[in-house]
Amino acid sequence: MRKVLVCGAAFAATCVSAVAVPGGAQATSPAPTPPASAPASPSVPPGGEPGTTPPEGAPTTGAPGSQEPSTSATSQPARPDGETDGTVSAEAVMVTPELPRARTYAYGKDRAQRVDVYWRKTEPGAAPRPAVLILHGGYWLHGDKGGWKYFARRLTEEGFVVLSANYRLAPRAQWPAQRDDAVSALAFLKDNAARWNLDPRRVAVVGASSGGHLATQLGTFGTGSAQVRGVVALSPVTSPSLAYHDGGKPAATPSQRKLRRAVTELLNCAPGVSVDEECLAKLEDANSASHASTGDAPMLLMHTAGDFVPISHSNALAGALRAAGVPATVRSLEGDMHASGLLAGDKTYPTLVTWLKERLKPGPG
Repeated sequence: MRKVLVCGAAFAATCVSAVAVPGGAQATSPAPTPPASAPASPSVPPGGEPGTTPPEGAPTTGAPGSQEPSTSATSQPARPDGETDGTVSAEAVMVTPELPRARTYAYGKDRAQRVDVYWRKTEPGAAPRPAVLILHGGYWLHGDKGGWKYFARRLTEEGFVVLSANYRLAPRAQWPAQRDDAVSALAFLKDNAARWNLDPRRVAVVGASSGGHLATQLGTFGTGSAQVRGVVALSPVTSPSLAYHDGGKPAATPSQRKLRRAVTELLNCAPGVSVDEECLAKLEDANSASHASTGDAPMLLMHTAGDFVPISHSNALAGALRAAGVPATVRSLEGDMHASGLLAGDKTYPTLVTWLKERLKPGPG
């Protein structure tokens, strides 16, 4: 059955199965109310599905037998801090392919440790597909995996299995809890690869803003290429130290000042004031460039010219990667959009998909 969905005119030229694209990475769809408790274990019981716990009130439309990950397809009100949710206004009508299968799983015991999985049925004996793990933005303070629902659906049309993860947020959880969760979500993906017929050796991660920071951490922490084949990050905050510094300048924008405050909540300390060695050590650990080494994952890093997270974040990381012999590409785009807002550009999505397909083709990375 083919479905008719509504899509914004500005994005219609590149939209395949999306009603909306999440706007700035700090402006995602309102988070669903999580369940009160999680399954005792995220593992797959013999002969059964991994434990699935859909967010309370989540819609159940989608593929037969699946629990549709929650998000809203209608325009949402602006956030209390004045940031819009980035929902594209309904101006163009498009016919889309049938929706992929979709389920929400628990990859840990905490209520935030949930992942939405999108995949398409394959015939018996079909070759495993490459996979993409998505990490949402939101200043490490808010945001939700559901804001990437339409982007995830679209990637399944490109032949990927897609997982969009939530993670514990600050200030309830301080660094490195967010990175720990990203690592756990990735391990869950690989441990259950056969469930969705994906190839655990061909996995890339896509993140935006603070989610881009976590994506670059996956690509550099330890031996990054042993974890993921590649990283695509849109407006990544690769250096919380730089974000803290920029947010304290007299000319700092409201978003930059908010990001500065978010750094203190992420680390549970004020880097510019504290001389505590533990605080400084966490700040260094949170800097993705500090982990750059031979064997890390190749990266594609994008910002707009007017991005409130400046391209200097990515230039510093790319320089460290290149010095270690790791390919890193930094792209500066026109405009002042931030994070997932970059997807409104007519070249961003094709560039991203082409890069992912090249990195995730069969054979060595």
